[in-house]
Amino acid sequence: MHIPVKVDYGVRALIDLAQHEESSPIRSADIARRQFVPEAFLDRLLLTMSKAGLVMSQRGPQGGHALALAPDQISLGAVMESMGETETMVGCLDDPSACNISPTCSQRDIWQEVEDAVRQVLDNTTIADLVQRLGQPQREPVKTR
Repeated sequence: MHIPVKVDYGVRALIDLAQHEESSPIRSADIARRQFVPEAFLDRLLLTMSKAGLVMSQRGPQGGHALALAPDQISLGAVMESMGETETMVGCLDDPSACNISPTCSQRDIWQEVEDAVRQVLDNTTIADLVQRLGQPQREPVKTR
């Protein structure tokens, strides 16, 4: 599964907003600097997330951005959805008629299970969960042969 850069950057911005809630509103330049995200791209992402109800934005010299919901109310699934990233892993999951062998395909059910498992993880993981993980030591990567 591929996570688009706009989703990655959007999640980084939301984590930053959650970490700095007491300083709200937060300027996009500050988020961009801390999260290594191009500011112009970040501005578009924040606008998209604002339209989806995840972020509040305030213009002017004292303006900036803040979370529109509590961090534990923003799931990664909601972030992906706000970015328009809800495509399935394989096209036949959305439209079985698009595949000539769909009625007899032995793979389709497996891909659906994978899709469902990924969706469940995304829907059950919140920005608060990710902020909490920042305070925990990172696990060592599992070595493979």
